[in-house]
Amino acid sequence: MTRLIIAGARGRMGQAVARCAQALPGLAMAGQFDLGQDLRAFIAGGDVVIDFTFHESTVSLAGICAEHNKPMVIGTTGHTEGEQKELTRLSSQIPLVWSSNFSTGVNALFWLTHKAAEILGPEFDVEIVEMHHRLKKDAPSGTAKTLARIVADSRGLTCSGALRHGREGLTGERSRAEIGMHSLRGGDVVGDHTVIFAAAGERLELTHKASSRETFASGALRAAQWVVGKKPGIYDMQDVLGLR
Repeated sequence: MTRLIIAGARGRMGQAVARCAQALPGLAMAGQFDLGQDLRAFIAGGDVVIDFTFHESTVSLAGICAEHNKPMVIGTTGHTEGEQKELTRLSSQIPLVWSSNFSTGVNALFWLTHKAAEILGPEFDVEIVEMHHRLKKDAPSGTAKTLARIVADSRGLTCSGALRHGREGLTGERSRAEIGMHSLRGGDVVGDHTVIFAAAGERLELTHKASSRETFASGALRAAQWVVGKKPGIYDMQDVLGLR
């Protein structure tokens, strides 16, 4: 039995994780908390912490997990460079499953994007389009950033140099060494991502659309069960799903 602690329990994702946990065997709830509450009040009774708070809170929560030798599943996005460095440091003490998206389908999209980028090569221009609900605070989405990084790595590029966030005005011809990124916001869209590979005479589009947060919640719970007992380090859903 895996005993869960959910951070961000009153948020949309925290509630989805709690609902899904009730329906899955082998899981028990050891604690749920949100802003204004202290993880230390619950940590002794849990096996793993699932964090769906905000990126500003993740580092402090990971520090508490490290103090008590508890693994952590990180579902927050938008981390600053300093936060990323601190989480990397803490991963030398505890295992972290740190993924931009916990959906099984999206992780299949990551794998397919990698293979398509390898097969098609730089002759195909790449544009990434993502859409989320109007309340999402960061852009581009963490998933879109991961897709861009996959393409950039396959072409020997860096995201800092290759990404073009939208276009306006007299931009000139599109270069081969750029990856277009476009973020749409509106309504209650849970999450849509499309990677477009376009060349002269043909176009390949890979698309994933999420209609329910339960897909992410189920993946996070799968990761929580998987990470218990693992060695310290940073893992993601590719590791959980055996896609490495």
